[in-house]
Amino acid sequence: MTEALDALLDLLDLEQIERDYFRGRSRSALVPRVFGGQVAAQALVAAGRTVPADLPQALGSARAGETPTAHSLHAYFLRAGDPGAPIVYMVDRIRDGRSFTTRRVVAVQHGQPIFHLSASFQTYEEGLEHQADMPPAPDPESLPTAAEMLPRHLPADVAERLIEARAAVDLRYADAPPWASAGTPREPRSQVWFRTNGKLADDPLLHIVLATYVSDMTLLDSVLLAHGRGGWAVGDVVGASLDHAMWFHRPFRADEWLLYDQESPSASAGRGLGQARIYTQDGHLAVTVIQEGVVRVPRPL
Repeated sequence: MTEALDALLDLLDLEQIERDYFRGRSRSALVPRVFGGQVAAQALVAAGRTVPADLPQALGSARAGETPTAHSLHAYFLRAGDPGAPIVYMVDRIRDGRSFTTRRVVAVQHGQPIFHLSASFQTYEEGLEHQADMPPAPDPESLPTAAEMLPRHLPADVAERLIEARAAVDLRYADAPPWASAGTPREPRSQVWFRTNGKLADDPLLHIVLATYVSDMTLLDSVLLAHGRGGWAVGDVVGASLDHAMWFHRPFRADEWLLYDQESPSASAGRGLGQARIYTQDGHLAVTVIQEGVVRVPRPL
């Protein structure tokens, strides 16, 4: 495990301060607020810590003794998080069923809610199977690393901060990101491969939490491609996540290559929508993601 990944796992770990109350630390991202993926991942950790492993099993469907794991989450970003203050996560145990368990989490800073998450967990169950085919994509090992690519297209200080912020994740662009193709509008679709920079334990929820963290890094970039905008890294747009939803279809490992296939079907009224599918390297559809965010073009002074 790399030092950066170890630090990220430590960041995502939470202190339990009451039965359903947890406290997490913060750190700044490229902008002076808490990275949304961090808050979503920490909230999912809080929810998962309250899911019992000994729920009654659904008749004929669940593997005995298996802890339910997350199958979906729906979240709203309410206020910018303060990277200099801890975040308290309050969990509401909505339902403990035989197959499904539901939790609601509110993240609070300075006495105000900054984030709201609803998550559903399910014990293993067999059923009908089909999926969308994995699109063509280059071999991730053939693509440049972030440390190789970013300094070619961004100012040295920006590239250095971006590399440091993402050091726990090996994230490789299959095509030019917005800041590398600014001024040239193109189809609002992008692909990145990602995996953690080090091996993880076998806990299924841990891999889901890490995918949740990464899912907020690049999805709204697809909005910018249609307009030839370089994005947040170069300052020609201002953006922030508004809401985020994920569905976890099949088991996967976040320490093995995952293809994040992203597109934007719409942008209007100062908002942009991104939707994506995450595939394992052998072609299994693992996750579906949808996110809307604020995407504003700064007005001249």
